[in-house]
Amino acid sequence: MNGNKPLLGLCPIGKFVFSNEDAIKYKQLLQAKLTEWDVRYVDLEGVLEDGLVKDQSHVDKAVAHFQQAGVDCLFLPHCNFGTEGAVGMIAKKLDVPTLLWGPRDEAPLPDGTRLRDTLCGLLASSKVLRKLGVPFSYIENCRIDDPPLRTGLDRFLRAASVAGALRNGIRIGLIGQRIDFFWSTIVNESELLQRFNVEVLPIDMAEFIQAAKARAQKDRAVYKKEIGDLRRRFEITGLDDGAFTDVLAVRDQMLAVAEEHGLAGIAFQTFMSIIDAMGAYCIYAESQVAEQLAFGLESDIHGVISDVLLRRANFDATAVHLSEFATRHPQNENGVLLWHAGAPVSLAHPDEKVKLGHHWILPSPLSGMLHFRMQQGPITVARFDGDFGEYKLAVGQGVSIEGPDTLNNYVWMEVDDWPHWERTLIEGPFIHHMAMAYGNYAEALIEACKFIPGLEPVRLDGQGGLCK
Repeated sequence: MNGNKPLLGLCPIGKFVFSNEDAIKYKQLLQAKLTEWDVRYVDLEGVLEDGLVKDQSHVDKAVAHFQQAGVDCLFLPHCNFGTEGAVGMIAKKLDVPTLLWGPRDEAPLPDGTRLRDTLCGLLASSKVLRKLGVPFSYIENCRIDDPPLRTGLDRFLRAASVAGALRNGIRIGLIGQRIDFFWSTIVNESELLQRFNVEVLPIDMAEFIQAAKARAQKDRAVYKKEIGDLRRRFEITGLDDGAFTDVLAVRDQMLAVAEEHGLAGIAFQTFMSIIDAMGAYCIYAESQVAEQLAFGLESDIHGVISDVLLRRANFDATAVHLSEFATRHPQNENGVLLWHAGAPVSLAHPDEKVKLGHHWILPSPLSGMLHFRMQQGPITVARFDGDFGEYKLAVGQGVSIEGPDTLNNYVWMEVDDWPHWERTLIEGPFIHHMAMAYGNYAEALIEACKFIPGLEPVRLDGQGGLCK
């Protein structure tokens, strides 16, 4: 989907005391790279002479242009030196995630003169940014074809996408009240709204059930066809067509509520009201919703925020699952089980037969629990959480490994130092629910915290762990 790629404001910096021709040359080389890398960007062509900021008098024109374009983040490549005051004022006035970089300088010319002093300019501009209280990301001074530029820019764009979720505000629907015995999911809604622009929209469970039942009745013929297809694809036991129809209606009612209210995610009570009303566990409905937007079982609002942030980090390229750490691997000292219910079916292992059946631990005649092993690959986990006014984002990476079969949705993950992870999570403020996605996004999530006031990053692994 790639729906969360931010719009970059490309603000090339030059200065009159060094080669203007070289500044133009490197600006053009960078524009070509951004186009090659499919980066969405707006530059200063036609706004300033040579498309370069070279004087403090250029600040207001550049800022007005980028504001009108609606840029989500700012890139300040120093193309020959640096106009430090303009750099600081543009970044301060735009107040968006900011990136600093400049191409590595060549050797002096035979007569000893130099066309550029990019590194010198970067050192000056960084001081001004700090002086003005502007948080910024930095890519090491490297050549334009060196790997750090592309990887650093990708990390920054993902970080800007993550930060944009909370900077611009998100709305989370809470369907049903929190279940009494889940004290670990108690949150402070006022703080979330005041500090992180997270609005929690309460949705009455009784009204939701009534609407889902009406939808099931109205669209019964459509659901009958879908159920026939699912019975051919999945292994389904104990779930009659009537209850299955209600489950699918729950899915569609959640998606309709999300569209109506502009929700970034849904926290769902999960049980028991909805199960009793529908005569089935609605886990498949929850799995289907999680294919499209952030979803948290058991009224876990912080878990939904974690899910939103991880989706932003992967540009919505793949679904995210709010899993939980359940048990340690029986043989691998650094192995742990990522497990829960309601994983998006798109995350199933290609060799797995998806099953819908009974609950594996709760005694009940009802069906509807989803069972499958998840796919293999690198994994990033994240948890937004907090208490006593202090909020943290725990982030870590690992890799999938083989392990014993179990039930519901699961994958065994190996990390670099599980005892360290365990102690960090236990000592808080975190709980066991962890948003997980396939891929390596930890660096972007950590970087994003620079641009989210009041959110402290906590790195669970040793700066990349097994995924470096």
